[in-house]
Amino acid sequence: MGVAGTPGPVMDRDEVDRALARLGAEHKAIEDSLLALQDHAGRRLLEGAELTGTTRDRWHSTERTITLLWTYFDAYTGALHAARELRARRRWASREDLVELTERLRGESVHVAGGARQGDGPAPTGPARLSERFTLEALVDRMNALYASSLDMVVTADAVWSALPARIDLLAAELGRTRSLAHSVGVRPGEHPAGDELAAITAELTALRSQVVTDPLAFWRPAAGSSAPGGGRPDTERYDRAARALEDIRREIEAVLAVRQDSEERLLRLRDVLSRADRTLAEARVARGEVLAKIAASEVPAVSGPSTALHERLATAAEYRRHAQWHRLSPLLESLEQEAEDELHRARASLTAVTAPLAVRAELRGRLDAYKAKVARLGAAEDPLLIERYDAARRMLWSAPCDLRVAEQAVLRYQQAAAEVLSGPRDARGSQW
Repeated sequence: MGVAGTPGPVMDRDEVDRALARLGAEHKAIEDSLLALQDHAGRRLLEGAELTGTTRDRWHSTERTITLLWTYFDAYTGALHAARELRARRRWASREDLVELTERLRGESVHVAGGARQGDGPAPTGPARLSERFTLEALVDRMNALYASSLDMVVTADAVWSALPARIDLLAAELGRTRSLAHSVGVRPGEHPAGDELAAITAELTALRSQVVTDPLAFWRPAAGSSAPGGGRPDTERYDRAARALEDIRREIEAVLAVRQDSEERLLRLRDVLSRADRTLAEARVARGEVLAKIAASEVPAVSGPSTALHERLATAAEYRRHAQWHRLSPLLESLEQEAEDELHRARASLTAVTAPLAVRAELRGRLDAYKAKVARLGAAEDPLLIERYDAARRMLWSAPCDLRVAEQAVLRYQQAAAEVLSGPRDARGSQW
C-alpha cells in the first residue's frame, strides 16, 4: 500500500537492498566509463589540437557535455551515498526508513543545480535551466546518452587520426622517391606534364594532411543505420585519388627509366625498320619502271619516296638521347616504333601493288607451258592448230610491252584448242583439263 508523497508502493527491505545493489553496480560501471573516457587517447589529442570546422564545433559541445556528465555523476554519487547511509542506520529498517528510502530510490530525489551555465552556448541536453531534478534511474539514462554521444565524437576523431595521417605520410614518402626519380630523367614541373602532376599531388597531400589533423570529423562516413559510438569509417576518397594518380605517374616514370636503359637498341631497331622500308620502296620504284616498259594497257600505281618526316623525327630522337632528355624520348620512341612499322607495311603493299601485273604475266606463262607439257604427254604436240596458237600466245607473253588482256585470251584459245583436239567430237567439254 502506498503512502502519500511516495512514488508508488513502499519498498520492502529486500527490494531496497536489491535496488541499492543494482544502482551501486551501475555507479561503478559509469565511473569506469568516465575514467576511461578521461584517459582516452583521442580525447587527449582533441584537447591539445588546434581544431577547425566541424570538429572544433563538436568538440566545444562535447567538452561541455563531459563536464556536465561529471556534474551528474557527482549528484548521482551523493544521492546513492545518502541512500546507503540511511539504509545502514538499522539492520531492520523501520516503516519510516522504508518510506524515505522509497522516495530516494524511486522518486525525483536527485537535484542538480547549474547544469548549464549561461555563456557556454546551447546546453547539450536542451535549453539551459537553473536546476534539474531526476530519479536515479532517469539520471543513469541521461548519463548513458551523454556518454554515448561524447564517446562517439572522441572515437570518431581518433579513428580518422589513426587511419589517415600515417597513410598520407607513407604516400608522401613514396611521392618523394618518385619525384627524385622524375628529376633524374628530366621530368620537372613546367617541363613535363608528369612533373606538373607531381607538384599538384604534393600540394594536395599537404593540404589533405593539414585538414585531417585539424578537422578529422570532416573525413568520416557514418555507417547507415548504426547508432553505436564510432559506427562508420574514415573517408579516404581524396587520399585514394592521390594514390592512384601517383601510381600512374610512377609507372610513367618507370617507362622513361626503361627508355634510358634500352633506348640505343630501340633506335637501332627503328633505323633498321626504316631502312627496310626505304629499300622496299626503292625496289617498288624499279619494279614500276620495269612494269611500265614490259606491260601494256595496265594501270600501275605511283610509288612514293621515303618518309622525310619519319627520318627527321628519328634524328630528333637520337638528339634527345645524346642530351639525356629521356622524358621527351620516351613518347617519341613509342610513336616512332608504330609509325615505322606502318611505313614498312605501306612499302610492302606498294611493292605488291606495283608488281601485280608481272605476277599475272608469270602466272599466264606458267599456265601456257603447263598446257603444252600436257599436250606433249598425250601425243598431240605436232598438231598444227596447237602449234599456231601456242606460238601466238608465247609471242604475246614474251614480248614487250605485253598486253595482259590479249595475252590471257590467247592462252584461253590455246587451252580450248587443246581440249578440242584431244577430246574429239565425243567430248568437247575439255573436262580432263
